[in-house]
Amino acid sequence: MSEFRVPKLNNNDSAYVLLEWLAEDGAAVRAGDPLVTVETSKAVEELAAEEAGVLRRLLQAGAECVPGQAIARLLAPGAEATDAEPGVEPGAGHSPGTAPDDAMPGDIVITAPARKLIDERGVSPDEIRALGRKVVRRADLEHLAAGGSREAPPPGGPAEPGRSPTPGLPAIPGGEDRKEPDGGAAGELISLSRAQLRTAEVVERSRREIPSAFTLMNVDVTDALPLARDLTRRLRALVGLPELVVKAVGGLLDAFPLFFAAPAEGLRARRATAADVGVTVDVGRGLFIPVVRDAGGRPLAEIARDLTGFRRTALEGAFRESDLRGGVITLTLHTHDGVAVATPIVFPGQTCALALTAPRSEVVQDGAGFAVRKVCGLGLSYDHRFVNGREAAKFLAAIRTALENPGHFTT
Repeated sequence: MSEFRVPKLNNNDSAYVLLEWLAEDGAAVRAGDPLVTVETSKAVEELAAEEAGVLRRLLQAGAECVPGQAIARLLAPGAEATDAEPGVEPGAGHSPGTAPDDAMPGDIVITAPARKLIDERGVSPDEIRALGRKVVRRADLEHLAAGGSREAPPPGGPAEPGRSPTPGLPAIPGGEDRKEPDGGAAGELISLSRAQLRTAEVVERSRREIPSAFTLMNVDVTDALPLARDLTRRLRALVGLPELVVKAVGGLLDAFPLFFAAPAEGLRARRATAADVGVTVDVGRGLFIPVVRDAGGRPLAEIARDLTGFRRTALEGAFRESDLRGGVITLTLHTHDGVAVATPIVFPGQTCALALTAPRSEVVQDGAGFAVRKVCGLGLSYDHRFVNGREAAKFLAAIRTALENPGHFTT
């Protein structure tokens, strides 16, 4: 018999959620067979058996697990599980008495964070079934809980007029009659998703540990935009400014090694072997930063297909930790109309982060007259211990030159 333990999937999370068992309890599995999916704060990871055996589950779907925890055992053929974890029935996959709650009709599995939100906000079984999901996570329910169609009382029951519904919060003038613009009760606590909590931790750490500076440069992309549309047709892959910027950044690794380096002890920096560029993706289900590998050594068409695939994966919520790991510099996209300036944080383990805004029309002098040009903002946040303003300006200027003379973007 051997124990199947949860590996350490990243350095960011102290606990994960066991999403779904992929092999039946009591099934004979071979080495390499997928057994279970585990959700971190940013990704879904599929874990496989390291050896052959008969699977005996020790944890139910939807429960939290920690790195190193045994969640199953692999028994020799013909052996029986006699020492399952306390509170778990061998072969059942659910704690006694919990199956009707956590596995709804139709084999819907509800994760522990989702169950907590259901209990807090009174999400009905019909609303859960209407989602049409086999595994229901907290992020799937947040729009229901915040939709304003119900008004759940705060913990402890309705508040008296003029009294705070939550201990430690100041009293609300006007009592329970006051409402927030979205229909929720004023003073009610809003829970953040696991992904947003992780984002908060990274931002706090960055602000605390990294003395960053910021430089902004305007880039004329009038000629780059029609070329991107032409490349989209020719390469049969969606090409826009983000794809062109990633390719341009990838080509600067040798000329600007400190911009891609990782801080090391003694105010030294570890050189990157490839320009692995992280690019932000946010389709309304949280912020993800998947990594385009070797942006300097691969064709533009491959980079474009990578980014298209990342957007599709973000919609499906199926990133793997390997998709998000190993970036040496980050490009943050701020492409909503009207965003003129964006200052990214420098992520721990990196020295620089770029920000790209959407193109906007500007009137510029053109000889004796004026012309309307398309201009975007390209900003750079940098760890001032390793990079100075002069080098930052030269780095941005190199990217600007590539975008303003885009004829070299051909493949």
